[in-house]
Amino acid sequence: MTWTSAVWATDEFRAELRAFVAAAVGEPFRMELVAQRPWSTVWRVDAARGTSYVKQNCPGQAHEARLMTELARLAPSYLVPVVAADPDHDLLLTGDVGAPLAERPGAVDVATWCRIARSGAELQRLVAPYADRLALTRLLPADATTYVADAVGRLGALPPGDPRRLDPGVARRLEDLLPLVERWSDEVDELDLPITLLHNDLHPPNVVLTDTGPRFLDFADALLGEPLGGLTVPLTVARRDLGLRIDDPQLWRIADTALEVWSDVVPLPALRRALPAALQLGRLAKVEAWRRCVATMTPPEREQYGAAPADRLARLLECAPVGALAPLG
Repeated sequence: MTWTSAVWATDEFRAELRAFVAAAVGEPFRMELVAQRPWSTVWRVDAARGTSYVKQNCPGQAHEARLMTELARLAPSYLVPVVAADPDHDLLLTGDVGAPLAERPGAVDVATWCRIARSGAELQRLVAPYADRLALTRLLPADATTYVADAVGRLGALPPGDPRRLDPGVARRLEDLLPLVERWSDEVDELDLPITLLHNDLHPPNVVLTDTGPRFLDFADALLGEPLGGLTVPLTVARRDLGLRIDDPQLWRIADTALEVWSDVVPLPALRRALPAALQLGRLAKVEAWRRCVATMTPPEREQYGAAPADRLARLLECAPVGALAPLG
């Protein structure tokens, strides 16, 4: 079955969802739709055993139940608890451990961002030796130039009027950028850091702060890559939400808490030098996640969200969200 918004609106799907939940936690006395978007549906479940959340993703993101099952074995203290999972149908039931940070206005200060960044890096470090177990898209530094060139060609070739089309002027600028992308790739590749998990959506809606530390949810955008690129989302969102300049020392304070996790593998000064390049390449992870989502959208959904891969690709023309890079020209 192709899991899409059309399926999620049917009585048949709700019956399937209810049966999955009942088998795990008993017959629910309430199931409430929390969010239904072209890429996923999420329901709150209240049953005798407490509150939980059940989710299914679109086909391009239908790895989350399998991934969370594996991560629950490798690093359970970094995740919201997995109550039940059906990887073949990408059905995932997770326990309620409190409200995400996004629902706690003013709670996410620099110190909290440091905790998020460090915990995210610790999770990556724990998972790295087992990365081959994770059936996720690989997006490595050595692949970046080819990935960008292919994306420019594919999105730029779409006909005028297609919401997914890359603007021709932006396409030309990105083609001119390819030699710099190659230099970024070389700079990051030379660190020789292990391939590991990139959460790829690590920001306050997907973090619950518990007594034992941050716990993460929503791994639908995840893929495999070098670890420093995993800071692209946290640093971009932190800079925006805290109103910081690109050269603000507080951004480096957040970044350093994550870099220190890898400083016994590569010296901290080398990690800091390569970070701006890694953050630029990290933008490609979002291009890939949006590409996976847009693939099965309906025409009306593509009208609303179809430009996302091209828009994310164009962000390569911006500066990295921390530090400084050579002029883009």
